[in-house]
Amino acid sequence: MNNPLQQTIEALAKEKGIEPEVIISAIEDAVLTASRKYYKTNENLRTRFNQETGQVELYAVKQIVKDVQNPATEISLAEAQQLYGDEAEVDMEIEFPKPTEVLGRIAAQTAKQVIFQKVREAERENIFAEYNQRIGEVVSGTVKRFENGDIIVELGRIEAVLPRKEQSRAESYAPGDRVRTVIKAVNRGAKGPQIVLSRTDPALLIKLFEQEVPEIYDATVVIKGAVREAGDRAKVAVYSRERDVDPVGACVGMKGTRVQSIIRELRGEKIDIVEWSDDPVLFVTNALSPAKVQRVSIIDDKERVMEVIVEDKQLSLAIGKKGQNVRLAAKLTGWRIDIKSEEEKRREVEAQFLGLETSEEEAAGEEGEALAADAQAEATLSLPGINDEVVAMLREAGYTSTESVAAATMEALMAIPGVDEHTATSVLESARDQVREEEPAGEQAPVDESS
Repeated sequence: MNNPLQQTIEALAKEKGIEPEVIISAIEDAVLTASRKYYKTNENLRTRFNQETGQVELYAVKQIVKDVQNPATEISLAEAQQLYGDEAEVDMEIEFPKPTEVLGRIAAQTAKQVIFQKVREAERENIFAEYNQRIGEVVSGTVKRFENGDIIVELGRIEAVLPRKEQSRAESYAPGDRVRTVIKAVNRGAKGPQIVLSRTDPALLIKLFEQEVPEIYDATVVIKGAVREAGDRAKVAVYSRERDVDPVGACVGMKGTRVQSIIRELRGEKIDIVEWSDDPVLFVTNALSPAKVQRVSIIDDKERVMEVIVEDKQLSLAIGKKGQNVRLAAKLTGWRIDIKSEEEKRREVEAQFLGLETSEEEAAGEEGEALAADAQAEATLSLPGINDEVVAMLREAGYTSTESVAAATMEALMAIPGVDEHTATSVLESARDQVREEEPAGEQAPVDESS
């Protein structure tokens, strides 16, 4: 077992972090590839590593058949029984040893390439499998170099990338600096697995709290959510499973020692620790910390919209620099938050109240005008001797005054449904008589004599 090749295999496996069987399989494949190149036959070749001798043995495999069709891969039953006696049966396989010493330098070079390729593939697969299970874990590494704004970080025997978009704008590094990051993703690439790190992901913040706060590590205090604008501000929602443990106090620590060490690690990023609640109103109130909220009302439960009223002097604090405080609170709670000062709300209510009064007055005015118009129409259309039904038909057709009827033609009146020639004549005569009576002396209304 202590042959030189076996020792080399075990040393290589340990160095690359892979199983010895993977290397043995690679060596067998390499010798097989080289043998096919050398022998250039149609034989069914097979290799097997002998752990006792440390040699790779090569065989030509032939199947026992009744009638041989392909002598390169088949052997007759009669011939097989001559070699092995009655034990030989149809469909059995016989291995015929072939020399490997003749493979030569080119074959050895080919074998070497295949071994390296197989070992590299196995190594990459191991790295991918290992780090893919560690997504979300915090790792420490050393800044090695910079590539187009990305930072290449050395994690033990492998390199990982900290892309520019995953870097906090408050931080800068130099080669050789130690950096703590969270593993965000592992991607398969042509050059092997690429491990993507992050300094901006909320997972980093959560892991730092787990490391600094024993109550979080032992699950007495639970982090229900964390949001960040890396380098500026973060909000963390915490909840205690035990009534006598204050979740916020546990995370802040004595005189702020616990949270301060996290702030230092994140290069001065402000961290608001708020108490989580299953009551959305209370949770939103807490999330807007450090601003003090006057009252909260749910505008739309389905769309998750809330209106928050704060004192006038608390408005800028509640909104935060460039809207950061309310933006992070909305992200943390999952509610859309509309913040207003008491003064804004008062003006809004006044405007609504005045608008309501005005609209009521306008509605009353319009109704009154319509009634007055109807009354006017009824008062001005007076046709003595004409049936009320006919007068109603005229009014419906748009004739609202005696003058408008008197100015009409016979054809226009007869076009009204239910008005015949006799009725039209009577209507015209009544209207024109009425107009003449109302005219002052010396003035005469124009009359269409043609009708």
